[in-house]
Amino acid sequence: MATINEQINAPDHGEQPVSKNEKDIAHIERTLSPDMGKDDHMNFDRVDAEVAKYTSDVQIHISPEEDKRLRKLIDRRVLAVMVFTYFLQALDKGTMSFTSIMGLVIDTKLVGQQYSWLTTCIYMAILVVEYPTNWVIQRVPIGKYLAFNICAWSVILALHATCHNFKGLVTVRTLLGIFEAACQPIFVVLSSMWYKREEQAATVTYWYMMNGAQQIVGGLLAYCFTLIKPGGPLKSWQAIFITYGSFSFLWGCFVFWWMPDSPMRAKCFSEEDKKLMVERVRSNQTGMQNRKFRREQVIEGLTDPQTYCYCLIAICTTLPTSGLGAFANIIITGFHFTPLQTQLLAMVLGAYIIVVLLSSRWLVMRYHQNLIVMGCFVLPSFVGTIVLMTVNNTTLATKVGLLISYYLTLSFWSAQTLSISMISRNIAGQTKKTVVVAANFICWAAGNAAGSQVFLKRDAPKYFIAFSTHLGCYSLLMFVIVFLRFHLMRENRKKDELAAAGVHAAYDPDLVHAFDDLTDRENTNFRYVY
Repeated sequence: MATINEQINAPDHGEQPVSKNEKDIAHIERTLSPDMGKDDHMNFDRVDAEVAKYTSDVQIHISPEEDKRLRKLIDRRVLAVMVFTYFLQALDKGTMSFTSIMGLVIDTKLVGQQYSWLTTCIYMAILVVEYPTNWVIQRVPIGKYLAFNICAWSVILALHATCHNFKGLVTVRTLLGIFEAACQPIFVVLSSMWYKREEQAATVTYWYMMNGAQQIVGGLLAYCFTLIKPGGPLKSWQAIFITYGSFSFLWGCFVFWWMPDSPMRAKCFSEEDKKLMVERVRSNQTGMQNRKFRREQVIEGLTDPQTYCYCLIAICTTLPTSGLGAFANIIITGFHFTPLQTQLLAMVLGAYIIVVLLSSRWLVMRYHQNLIVMGCFVLPSFVGTIVLMTVNNTTLATKVGLLISYYLTLSFWSAQTLSISMISRNIAGQTKKTVVVAANFICWAAGNAAGSQVFLKRDAPKYFIAFSTHLGCYSLLMFVIVFLRFHLMRENRKKDELAAAGVHAAYDPDLVHAFDDLTDRENTNFRYVY
């Protein structure tokens, strides 16, 4: 009987036309192995050399008890570092919002849109360095690279205290963006390297909710620094920058010592545990690490509709996030709260963000519906924004109502978190993942760069232009969510049809090709989460 490839390549002598499914089958079988039908095995030409030392064709069964023990070891070494590092980065970025009402604007003689540019310049720097950073991440010891960037940005943060004008501030803010650009892409890679697919949504949520934690701790610390009386050697805003920068540098040194670069290089674990840690992520089928550049994966990444959906989600969530974050204290002060009250109310905002992220994570774990949950959490943002635009602050009741509405606008944060976790879970192939992650965070930076610019000083305190822009973002976000769900469901259905057609690669119960650096499209065993 002729093989599928022979059927496709045979000359036309009146046979039935070749279906698209048959062409897809042939492409997948050629990608996996030219002689795979004879003896299915791991393609060591495609597997990373370090990974190959700790895995094989044979899947190892790991008991639930053993899996739980391994997870605890990983959490202690990896998740703890990710969570606290992201907390420090969020705290460091949030200092500009806190210091905006502590005298920084007056002391550095900022005028017009200059304060807005201090947020924009960070993300413009990230926009430029994002792809080079992702290229480096794929090729260097990732733990050491993270530690280097932490130490570098902490020094830059401390130098903020020496600035006395806009030029100095915009310089250090730009440098801060360059070194902070590596943090989130590294965490996406670490999440897929160390954690199973079903664990990654929770993992991303835990480190991402540190944005809320920094609002709580940052608000309390900022309140304490506000109590520093003028006339001393340091102003309160200078003391914040020096304190945060010094502590972050010490943490970077700790990360250099504590954080393993990969399960294969983790000297803190036994050889047997390292092998089991590699084995436990076999079911992800997204690979672990691979330093070989594959041109075809670049093309696939740039032509995959998923890429552009994740990019649009990034823009539609970060554009509102950036402005609402940078102008948070200014907006709340506009509701006629005192500066000290504003610093404390930021703590409530942080708690609300944590509740939003944890509840969305619980719903996803409970119902396995990522995109539906994302859409549900965008709806309160519409309500809160409309109230801010239409209700005037005239009484105590409207004052409280406007504050609650401001909190409601940040419900869309769950979409940002779940989108990042979907990239980690749905994009396979190391070169393709590098392209998609870079594209996502380039758009993330673009949204953040534009976010503060729509808050025009002449438009205060209502900021109609900014909030109208946010409503447009939420509307586009809802459309993208619906389209992405439809697209991923259709892709899964096509893969099911290929499996039903008898594709040899579709029957891989031992996940032999899980580490073959195949993309999500090439691997017929792969199914998307949505």
